Amino acid sequence: MQSWSDTAVPPVPGRGPALRLYDTSDRQVRPVTPGPTATMYVCGITPYDATHLGHAATYLTFDLVNRVWRDLGHDVHYVQNITDVDDPLFERANRDGIDWVDLGQREINLFREDMAALRVLPPRDYIGAVESVGEVVEVVDKLLASGAAYIVDDPQYPDIYFRTDATEQFGYESGYDHETMQRFFAERGGDPDRPGKRDPLDALVWRAARESEPSWDSPHGRGRPGWHIECAAIALNRIGAEFDVQGGGNDLIFPHHEFSAAHAEALTGVRRFAKHYVHTGMIGLDGEKMSKSRGNLVFVSKLRAAQVDPAAIRLGLLAGHYRTDRAWTDDVLAEATSRLDRWRRAVQRGAGPDAAPTIERLRQHLADDLDTPKALAAIDAWAADSLDGLGSVASAPADLGAAVDALLGVPLTDTGAEGSPIVLTDSESR
Repeated sequence: MQSWSDTAVPPVPGRGPALRLYDTSDRQVRPVTPGPTATMYVCGITPYDATHLGHAATYLTFDLVNRVWRDLGHDVHYVQNITDVDDPLFERANRDGIDWVDLGQREINLFREDMAALRVLPPRDYIGAVESVGEVVEVVDKLLASGAAYIVDDPQYPDIYFRTDATEQFGYESGYDHETMQRFFAERGGDPDRPGKRDPLDALVWRAARESEPSWDSPHGRGRPGWHIECAAIALNRIGAEFDVQGGGNDLIFPHHEFSAAHAEALTGVRRFAKHYVHTGMIGLDGEKMSKSRGNLVFVSKLRAAQVDPAAIRLGLLAGHYRTDRAWTDDVLAEATSRLDRWRRAVQRGAGPDAAPTIERLRQHLADDLDTPKALAAIDAWAADSLDGLGSVASAPADLGAAVDALLGVPLTDTGAEGSPIVLTDSESR
């Protein structure tokens, strides 16, 4: 699968403190401890609609993780999937009278354009569910062989399910009680009432072929992957178990991340699929979570078409802390646009206050669980002093501009509403 164009990250002298992030499973902020290569898996889109601001907020969060790690001197192996075969895609394609493959490709292309415009650093591996079917078949076979999965007794549709009790630690990632699990499972793509299941919470890993649905060969008959097993297989085959960060929105905590972790742990015998489980809050509009089902979406592509600078979109989403549910409003965008203008005017001065203390504060705030509100406030203070004519350090504007670009992904030279040119690259050839 093609990724999007990379973005140059300017070097910044010095180094900040080690990154600390809130871990969902431990319910606390604690240090992230990668080796020379930091590893991260972030769940990607199901491409049946355009990129909305909820998506963008999630991918910007993990872009900050990527940037902080790079600033600390780590190589970063970042993996992201695309669920390009799933029920919502088929339903939307049928509604619109378009082939599901064409719909998926159209929306994937638009997503890549949006990510490039927002200056999100691309994943090293960008993998579609369709291209990973063979990997899923292999791990499903292993789960069956170990007894962690079973085939339902249904001659017409012999689906394969993962046993919820296949790992002793099931439930540690979310920490939810059984009642909450049941509710979210039913609301978020589970099938608790499927006849033949041993437990209502058991999760589908291989869906036997149905009429008018795509399917692939496997030793147990034609079918297609379940949702959670897709991510487990893709991550295991590229960065292995016990990688540094698994990320996504907080609506993925259960069932998706709980089960992808359980699948991988049953396959490998490790205690934890990821060392850190990191989740973002939801973006709301008019008092409700932004979602396709509610139809209250603000699309990145439409903002770009309206000549909104992607850097302003980025600043608007970074104005709130990544773990909080927060609203997108006209005022949020107006303040972000004004902030971007102030910052750019400040760095256009020939001199300014010494940037080193501000860069130090920027690094400290980002290292503290990505505290972007404080990070932006630190830059605001420097910009205000600069615009007031304070400071005479000739190198300060360039130093501050490089740090904001490298760490926040915000260029302080005006790139226009469309940002840098978009060039697609083949992530698999890297």
